[in-house]
Amino acid sequence: MTILVTAATGHLGHLVIDSLIARGADPANIIAGARTPEKASDLTDRGVRVVHLDYDDPGSVTAAVEGVDRVLLISGSEIGHRVPQHRTVIDAAAAAGVDLLAYTSCGEATTTDFMLAPEHKATEEAIHASGVPYTVLRNVWYIENYLPDALQVRETGVLNGAVGDGRVAAATRADYADAAAVVLLADDADGAPTYAGRTFELSGKALTYPEIAAALGEAVGREVVYRDLEPEEFLSTLEKAGLPQGQIDFLTALNAGIARGGLDIESPALGELIGREPTSFADGIRAALPRD
Repeated sequence: MTILVTAATGHLGHLVIDSLIARGADPANIIAGARTPEKASDLTDRGVRVVHLDYDDPGSVTAAVEGVDRVLLISGSEIGHRVPQHRTVIDAAAAAGVDLLAYTSCGEATTTDFMLAPEHKATEEAIHASGVPYTVLRNVWYIENYLPDALQVRETGVLNGAVGDGRVAAATRADYADAAAVVLLADDADGAPTYAGRTFELSGKALTYPEIAAALGEAVGREVVYRDLEPEEFLSTLEKAGLPQGQIDFLTALNAGIARGGLDIESPALGELIGREPTSFADGIRAALPRD
């Protein structure tokens, strides 16, 4: 069985390949798709086949998928361009007759009003329409997204936000990578993919922002408190910090989405797939912190 992992030089893709190998996959049967294959030399050294795969280059996608049994489509990072990019992979997978296409979506993608959901919703719809056997992995949120906050609160002891009572059910990239590896490798008695036709909401424990502040404090070794601001005041703090307008827009929309419950999607599915409790928030941040 051959497995193609797209975006293999990214954080998540690389961890998926690590997990596939750790779970017994032959590196020779793993194909790492990368926009810049030269950046994946460490995977080549481990016996993984590295190929050129650029979501904006349909020819490279078609060539990468040829002869592959299972594909992990890791969602692209270029917001606003992801739907046509993803469709390129979906179309190639359908034409190649793969027996499973797994996709990393977002929590409650088809029903939520969360800011990042529309492209994931459209991608899920395209997958369903393609007829390709699928598994949708709805990764709610990444603990590592709070690494910049961890570095900031290590200096200030204060986490600012405008989320009210909103909660975030985040897990680590490594936990999500393990779940993807489990899905890609699992077969039933007839050799068919065990989880075909399934959609999983994948998350860690849902935490309030005061609880996240405490977990950040545990990770960085100091007391951290959460300061909940009115949206206008939060916007003002971002502007005073001199952030680029695009980042300001993203952070204000993100906080508004959290306040509405957009990331409060707690589910046991991640732990059930990987066979252990997801990594705690504090441990996830601690592992992500740069080494001195």
